[in-house]
Amino acid sequence: MKPSFHPFTRDLVLVGGGHSHALVLRSWGMKPLPGARLTLINPRPAAAYSGMLPGHIAGHYTRDALEIDLVRLARFAGARLVLGAAEGIDLSRGEVHVAGRPPIGFDLASIDVGITTAMPEIPGFDEFAVPAKPLEQFAADWQSFLQKSGPASVAVIGGGVAGAELILAMGHALSQAGRHAKLHLIERDTVLTALPARSATRLRAALEQAGVTLHEAAKVQAITQYGVTLDGHEIAADFVCGAAGARPHSWLAETGLAQQDGYLSIDPQLRTSDPRVFAAGDCAHMPFSPRPKAGVYAVRQAPVLAQNLRTALRETGTLKRYHPQKDYLKLVSMGGKSALGDRLGLSFAGPWVWRWKDRIDRKFMSKLKDLPQMALPALPDPRAAGAAELGDKVLCGGCGAKLGQGALMAALCEGAPEMPGDDAALVRIGDAELVFSTDHLREITADPVTMTRIAAQHALGDIWAMGGQPRTVLTSLVLPRMSARLSSRTLEEIMSTARAIMSAAGAEIVGGHTSQGAELTIGFAIAGECDGTAIGLAGARPGDSLILTKPLGSGVLMAGEMAGLARGEDVAVALDQMIQSQAQASTLLKDAHAMTDVTGFGLLGHLRNICLNSGVGAEITLESVPFMQGALDLARRGIRSSLYPDNRAPFPDLADSPRHDLLIDPQTSGGLLAAVPGNGADTLSALREAGYAAAQIGNVTESTGQIRIV
Repeated sequence: MKPSFHPFTRDLVLVGGGHSHALVLRSWGMKPLPGARLTLINPRPAAAYSGMLPGHIAGHYTRDALEIDLVRLARFAGARLVLGAAEGIDLSRGEVHVAGRPPIGFDLASIDVGITTAMPEIPGFDEFAVPAKPLEQFAADWQSFLQKSGPASVAVIGGGVAGAELILAMGHALSQAGRHAKLHLIERDTVLTALPARSATRLRAALEQAGVTLHEAAKVQAITQYGVTLDGHEIAADFVCGAAGARPHSWLAETGLAQQDGYLSIDPQLRTSDPRVFAAGDCAHMPFSPRPKAGVYAVRQAPVLAQNLRTALRETGTLKRYHPQKDYLKLVSMGGKSALGDRLGLSFAGPWVWRWKDRIDRKFMSKLKDLPQMALPALPDPRAAGAAELGDKVLCGGCGAKLGQGALMAALCEGAPEMPGDDAALVRIGDAELVFSTDHLREITADPVTMTRIAAQHALGDIWAMGGQPRTVLTSLVLPRMSARLSSRTLEEIMSTARAIMSAAGAEIVGGHTSQGAELTIGFAIAGECDGTAIGLAGARPGDSLILTKPLGSGVLMAGEMAGLARGEDVAVALDQMIQSQAQASTLLKDAHAMTDVTGFGLLGHLRNICLNSGVGAEITLESVPFMQGALDLARRGIRSSLYPDNRAPFPDLADSPRHDLLIDPQTSGGLLAAVPGNGADTLSALREAGYAAAQIGNVTESTGQIRIV
C-alpha cells in the first residue's frame, strides 16, 4: 500500500475485480483521494479479460496475456487486496462478509462480481461439467483437457454468441493439437438469436465449416461421465462446458438491495437502492435503459463510477449520469485468426476483422498491464551527505526490514561478539523449562488479516523451533493514522484473527499495547513451555540430515511485489506459504538434534548459527533446496531484498547465481531447519504427508563452521 501522509477517514470497498473495478483502480493510482482507504476483494489474484478468452482457448494468447494482475494493480492504486470470496453484505452494519475471515467494514462500497454460467439445476452438472464463467477456472480446466491425447468429443451448452465462440475456439485448438474432435453446440431454442440475421447466417456457416453439430430445441436432461443426455438420446462428450443460463451470484439475492431477476438494480448514477452501494458490470441491471450483458458496458461505466465514488466520498458535489450507448461494435472470434463484425446493421468477416479485434483487446489490456511509473517525492535540497543513496530505495517489509546479524551482534554483545543465541530465551523456573520470544513485522501486505496471520506464525516459529508449546501471548500493534472509527474496524480485524490463531496453537492472548504511527506493524511476545529438553542450536552431529520444511524466496517475492514486478499468482502462493503453521512440523521433528526457524538471516545465516553452536559444518545440495513459485525468475532479474547485502557479508566466497542468492534471502515466517539423525527419510515422508513442502537439503559434516554448497 502506498504510504499516506493523510489520516484515513473513509473506507471504500470494491467487491469483485471485474473490468469496471480494474479501471477504477488504475484511475485511483493516477490520482488517489487523500483520506480514503481503498480495499479490493476478489477470490483470485488475477481476473480474466473476457474479450480474449476465446483467443486463449484457441491457442492464440497465453494465459498471462488475458489476465489482469490484481496484485500489481492494487499495489499501484495503494489499495489493500483481500484474496477471498465475498458471500454477503450486511447493510445495517455496513460490512462485507468474506469467507474465512472477519467482516470488512465500509462507508462506501461498489460491486462488480460478474455472473456465473453454472447450472446446478441440471443433474450431474457440478460433477461432470465446467461453467464458462467464472473464466479463470474454465480456462485452467480446458488447458488440462487439451494436454491429453487421442480423439476428443466436446459439447457446449448454450447456443448464443459466447457458446459459438467457445466451440469454434475448442475445435481450432484440438485441430492444432492433432486431435480428431467431434464438436456439439446445444441450444434449447434457436442458436444465435441475439445477432442480426446476416451475422447469424455468417456464424452458422462458420460452425458448419468447422464440423460443429447443432442441437437446437434440445433440452438437457442430465450430464454424466459419458456425456450429455438430451430428450431421448445421449451425446458422447469428454468435455462439457456450460455457456448458457448466465445468472447472478446467489449471495446477491440476500443483500436486501433492489433487484431484477437477481441482478442489482442501479440508477443512472450507478447507485443501488442503498446510496452507499454502487454496482457495475454484468451483475448490475439498468432499469432506466436495459441492455444485454456485455463487457463494453462495464468498460464505459468505469470513468463514471470512478468519478461518482470520489464525489460520494467527499460528500459534496453532483454525481455524474451514465449514458449507455444504444449499439456497440460486436466482434466475434471464429476459431482461427478470423472474426465476425457487426455494427448498425452492417456485417463483415475475415482475418482483417480478427486483427482489428486483436488490436482493440491488446490496447485495453495494455492500460492495465503497462502501468505508468508515478514520480517519487523529490528529495529536499540541501540535504545531508548520503541521503540520496537511501532516499530512492524502498525498504522491504517483514524480515527484509530487519537489521543485519553483524550489527545486532555488535550492539547486543559487550566486547567480542559471542555465539549466536537460540531462537527463544530458555528460562528454568523450578522444574519447568520455559521459552520466551518476541517478534514483530513491518507491513508486507496491506490486508491486516493476512498480515496478522503471517506475523503470528512468524512469532510462533521461534517457540516451535525449540520444541516448545505456546501458552501466553502479548500483542504489540502500530496502526497507521486513521479516524477512531477506522481504527476500531482495523483493530477488530487484527485481534479476532490473532485470537483465533493463538487459540488454535494452544495459547491465550493476555494483554498488549497499541499505538499509532507511520505504518502497520504487528508483533507478538510469546511464552511457551517444553515438555522435555528444549531443542536449541547446539547438538547437531556429523552425519545428521538437514531438513527444511518450507521453500525459500519470500524476501525476493515481496521485494518484487513492492516494485510491481512479481506475478500476482506467485505472490498469492507465497502469502499462503507464509501463513502455514509449523506446529505439526515441530512435533514431527521432536527428535531433532538441533533446530531453528529460517527467517531474516536466510537459510545460510541460520544454518551457520547451528554450525557455530554445534561445532560442526554442513554440506548443502543446491538442487535439493526448494524455492517458492516465481522466486528464481525474480532472482534472475536481479530483484533482492533490502537485507541482502548484510546477509551476504558472512559469505564472501558465495557464488554469484540466482540459486545462491536465494540461500541468503531473508524469509518471513519461514520454515523449520532441523538436523535429524540418520537419513531422515521417515521424518521427511511424515512431513510431506502432513502437507509440508519439506525437503532433505544436505547433511551435517565435521568441518567446524564450514558450509559447502554442491
